[in-house]
Amino acid sequence: MSKTNAMRILDKNKITYGIYEYDNEDGQIHGVAVADKINKPAEIVFKTLVTHSKQNLFVFVIPVAEELDLKKAAKAAGEKKIEMLPMKELQKWTGYIRGGCSPVGMKKLFPTFIDQSAAHLDKMLVSAGKVGLQMELNPQHMKDIVSAAFIDLISDDKVRQG
Repeated sequence: MSKTNAMRILDKNKITYGIYEYDNEDGQIHGVAVADKINKPAEIVFKTLVTHSKQNLFVFVIPVAEELDLKKAAKAAGEKKIEMLPMKELQKWTGYIRGGCSPVGMKKLFPTFIDQSAAHLDKMLVSAGKVGLQMELNPQHMKDIVSAAFIDLISDDKVRQG
């Protein structure tokens, strides 16, 4: 397995992490399926969502079974309104593709927010920067490496299943 940009950044900063590989041949790369494939509870597996306002991009890291509350996200980002970045623009701005978007190692360090549910965890998992790879690390290390803030980001309306 070759190292991804995200892994190289963690290595450079002497941050301990674990790697989990999973088979993505079936096309099931949504978060809950990934959590199942690596045999980890969905509560500790996080997805990386990229949003935009009129002027800026923002990164939000939330548990895979949850939904981002765009109003909470906009407030956290200090914006009136934010929207999800169109999928066709993801690689252009981040260097990553859907299902392999890591909060670590994007082309630029965008303002990043991690759901507060990660703050009390010993370990969290996020994409390692390639479909089929997840990396496990301490949430505080994640927060530090991307200069993030822990904040309430999850929609209160419902908890999505799947």
